[in-house]
This record gives sequence, C-alpha cells and structure tokens, in this order.
Amino acid sequence: MDALDLIRRVAVDLTRSLATDDRYDRLLDAIRSAVPCDAACLLTVDGDVFRPIAAYGLTPEGRSRVYVRREHPRLDVIAGAKEPVRFAPDSNLPDPFDGLLEADATALAHVHACAGAPLTIDGELVGLLTADALDPHAFDTIDDRLFAAVATMAAAAMQTSRLIEALEESAERLGLVAADLMRSNHDRDGDAMIGTSAAMQELNGEVVLVAPADFTVLVTGETGSGKELVARAIHAKSPRAAAPMLYVNCAALPESIAESELFGHVRGAFTGAERDRAGKFEVADGGTLFLDEIGELPLAVQPKLLRALQEGEIQRVGEDVLRRVDVRVVAATNRDLPAEVRAGRFRSDLFHRLNVYPIAVPPLRARPDDILLLAGHFLDRIRLKLGLGAVRLDASARERLIAHDWPGNVRELQNEMHRAALRASRGVPRTEPVIVRAGDILAGAGPDPGPGREVETAPPVPLRAQVERFQRRVIEERVRANDGNWAAAARDLGLHRSNLYHLAQRLGLRGS
Repeated sequence: MDALDLIRRVAVDLTRSLATDDRYDRLLDAIRSAVPCDAACLLTVDGDVFRPIAAYGLTPEGRSRVYVRREHPRLDVIAGAKEPVRFAPDSNLPDPFDGLLEADATALAHVHACAGAPLTIDGELVGLLTADALDPHAFDTIDDRLFAAVATMAAAAMQTSRLIEALEESAERLGLVAADLMRSNHDRDGDAMIGTSAAMQELNGEVVLVAPADFTVLVTGETGSGKELVARAIHAKSPRAAAPMLYVNCAALPESIAESELFGHVRGAFTGAERDRAGKFEVADGGTLFLDEIGELPLAVQPKLLRALQEGEIQRVGEDVLRRVDVRVVAATNRDLPAEVRAGRFRSDLFHRLNVYPIAVPPLRARPDDILLLAGHFLDRIRLKLGLGAVRLDASARERLIAHDWPGNVRELQNEMHRAALRASRGVPRTEPVIVRAGDILAGAGPDPGPGREVETAPPVPLRAQVERFQRRVIEERVRANDGNWAAAARDLGLHRSNLYHLAQRLGLRGS
C-alpha cells in the first residue's frame, strides 16, 4: 500500500461512525498494510507513562502492561525524536516487547527489527507508534517517507479519536446530569427553607457563612427535619451554583454497587459491566455532590471516599488510572456518627474529614413559631396540585397543629397538611374556599375516647403560643367584621396597615 492509499483508507475511517476501540484497530490494520510487521502498537502518553490503546501481534500481557518511559530506553528514544526511528538489528538497547510477541511461540527469541515514530500534534507528543518483527531485515525496504506519512496519519487519527471521545463523554455526562436533576426535581416538593423563628435565623446564618467557603459540610438532624434543603441552600449560595448538584442516597446503595455508583467502572469490571460508566463524582465534577444518609455507607467503600475528599482523586472499578475531580461534598445523616465510629461501623478519619463544618438542623418542635408558616406553605402547594379554591386553617386547626410535638418533623407536617386538605375538600365545590378544621388534622393520631370515657388532658401550651392564639382570634374577628378589609381592621386594632400585614404573615393568617 502506498502513501495515497493509506491516506484514503484512514480518512474514510475518520468520517465513519465507529467506536473508539474500533477506530484504533482499523488504524493499526491500515498501518500494517503499509509496514508489514509481526507486531504493531499504538501507545498514548500520560506524563512519563505509555499505555497501549491498540495492539496487533502482542500477547495479552503485552497489551495490558504500562510502560514507564525511564524503564524502556527505546521508547524514550522514540519519544524524544523528531522523525521516525529505526534501531539497528544489533542495538544493545532492550526492546520493551521482547518475549511478548504472539509470533514468538517460545517466548525466547529477542525482537531483531524495531522501528517507531513519535506522534505529535502542534509540537505536543500525544502518542507513540511502534512496529516490531522477528526478521532483522523486515523493514529494510520501507521508505522513510512512507513511515513518516504513516506516523502523521496516526497522530491525526489519534487526535480526532480523542476529540470524538471527549465529545461523547461530555454528552454522556450532560445526559447523566440531566437525568439526575430530573429525578431530583420529581422527588422534591419545594426547595425553600421556610421559617422566621430564632432557630431558623441562626440556621440561615450558618448557611450564608459556609456556602462561599467551599468547605466539606456535614449536616445533621432528625429524619424529616430538612437536611436536604440545607444542602441545596448551601449549593445555591456557593460559587458552584451554576454547576449541577447531584444527590446520592447512601442508604439505598447495596455494597456490591456502591463503589461503582460513586466512582464509576470500566467495561468488563464485573458481570453486567457492558460499557464504561462514569460515577457520581465524575458527573458532578465542578459542582456539588450531596451524600445523604452518609452513616449508611458500606465500610468497604469508605477508604475510597476518604481519598476522593483528601486528594480529589478517584479510580473507576476495574481501572488502574487515577482521575482528578473537583467536587464539593455536602453529607447528611440522622445517625450519631461519633457513636458509629466508636462501634467500628464508621471510619474515624472519614468522619473528621466530613466534619469540617458541621451544621445541625433543629427539629420542628424547637421552632414552634414556624409551624403555621410551614402549614400554610404546604396547603398552598397541595391546593395547586388538587385544583382547589383557597385553603385555610380555622382556629381549632391551628391550636391542634401547635400542640402536636411533630416527631416526624417538617416531612410529617407536610404529609399531614396534604391529607388534611384532601379530607377538608370532600364535598366542597372547586371554586369555594376549603376550611381545614381540627378534625381534619392528625385523624387517627390517637384513640377516640368514646362515650363515658375521659378525654386525655392535652399537653400544656407555652405562654407565647397562647398569646399568638389570642392575636389570631382577634385579628380574624376584626377582618370578618370589616368584610375582609385589612386596612379597616388595622384601624380598629390601632395598628399601621403594614404592621398588621407582617403580624398576620408571622401568625400564618396571610401568605408571603
């Protein structure tokens, strides 16, 4: 095959839709047609290491080896040359492929004919091309200009393949990001941190403080208290806000797939690994990774997570290449991690690496001033979903909400408001207001005492809550007396209209 035929064949392959491995294999086939040999290898450059990406005539061991430049003088000479290199048959430099040619069945003979060429693009070394033969005179008739043309075409083909591969990886990453964000958006019912209580003001202050710092954050709190909302607020207020935030529920990761899910895998790494796949760390590169229920992460995976946090390096399952990632980690747990460390279920070094900046989310019972604000927010959301008219709480419903201790926190309140709105809307025309009463809330939360049985004494209500009840009742009476005119109600109460609006908002009587 002459140079023109080689160029035509390689150019045709570059325009075809081929997998990267197939493109490299066909390139080697074309090269062997121009330079007959017993073995040929394309190697890519990774610092001072050369890795085969396509090979012909080499044993599996030869294909899978990593060749360090300083340990292989011939590869070092080729890499430093400007033109193709031929080594004399009697050269005393060891050949990297001695004993690794499939044609050498005894694995005893030394390679006698060896040639190679540096593959460069714009002066940068991107790879090496080597050709080897057992016949010491195999390359005597090969024109140096043809070998140079082969090397030029190989470099161009390698660069094109790299660009295509990078585009494919970028498209795959964007697809994974989009799929993850769509799932996250579907699962999330609102993402605002709502509340005006002192506890919430303090929590918001912590978020504003740590968000720009790019620290690893450990969010702790009871189930349903809103840890994910805190994580999303940190991301939204950080310099990474324009990049994706991905979510991983560590409690849902079986040990068998946890490492692959976080760090990815290569084809053939395990049964069912039919293609290379990026893990969540790679997909979240440049953004934030939220590791929920971090206390449930399998112990065997924790050392790799520690390395990712400390060094910014990950390794796909089945691959010996370290990949650099730039990911901010926000972790959350409802477990007592120091106790888990003492019990040997969580690594001490990982705990301290995660606990760079701890944030504790207060339970709902510690922020009673926010209960009615949250209840109003959830009622408004379910109103939109169900297509209802205005949904309001009456005084008895508000009292019952405040008196409950909410062991399930904000998530329990949200679910209860959805159920209460549905119950209260039974039989109400779509355009009419829906009034949620005490009987619609926490139905079934306790046994009905029945006739002749005493009702259990309600828990004591704090003074502030009682004062707020009185304020709500008086405001509602004045608004009703003035046919819904809030300005007139403010005059009756001796308040400025804006002050009444703010007070009504805080008491849950008006939306924000």
